[in-house]
Amino acid sequence: MAAGSRHGLARILSKRGLCSRSEAERWIREGRVRVQGRIVRDPERPTWLDEAGIEIEGADASAQLRRCFMLNKPRGLVTTARDERGRDTVYRCFDGADLGWVAPVGRLDQASEGLLLFTNDPGWASAINGPQRGPDKTYHVQVDCVPSQDQLAALSSGVECDDAMLAAKSASLLRSGGKTAWLEIVLDEGRNRQIRRMLAALDINVLRLVRVAVGSLQLGELPKGQWRELTGEEIESLASQPGNTRVPINP
Repeated sequence: MAAGSRHGLARILSKRGLCSRSEAERWIREGRVRVQGRIVRDPERPTWLDEAGIEIEGADASAQLRRCFMLNKPRGLVTTARDERGRDTVYRCFDGADLGWVAPVGRLDQASEGLLLFTNDPGWASAINGPQRGPDKTYHVQVDCVPSQDQLAALSSGVECDDAMLAAKSASLLRSGGKTAWLEIVLDEGRNRQIRRMLAALDINVLRLVRVAVGSLQLGELPKGQWRELTGEEIESLASQPGNTRVPINP
């Protein structure tokens, strides 16, 4: 979004990396946001991205510096800020850290683990998540059998799942032992529980599912439950992986 862009006030606060859009709407309706000294209660009030004089509870609401993090998500945590069922969320891993507002980039379901990104920049998140332009995601998947070559080929050519045809960019056998095996599956778009659904359609059960890479960014030796901030080079690289369409990133 260019500095001269004009949008609703709630969207502008989100684009500045201050909060989510829904949280901005709530703040505005509660009368916590002022523009040029006046309380504004309309989340759709036309506002310039670089407009001065916006305050949240008296504090200047200037755009925040973009921050991006990677977490080695443990199994059993849900990817949400708040869970209505009281389950532990991925934000537990950030307890005590002063990160400001950050949101997950995509999701890993409760039973899945591995590389999960967070940012305060919705524009960067969109570049990573977009099915037509985001970087590939690589997973290592332990299954309860040793798949045949035909089954591996089917994962790449397409599997019918609930009236939808789903396919991986690639699927290969990493190693096998006894009655189980580890597969490497690469997705160039990630639909809801896509890997689990494809394997279930082939009568293969998932024992573990670990995301090990997003584009060129590797999970590496980051301990489970730990996180680190991405470097500027990593941030720019992820949003401009080879073959992807470059999108503007918020300043």
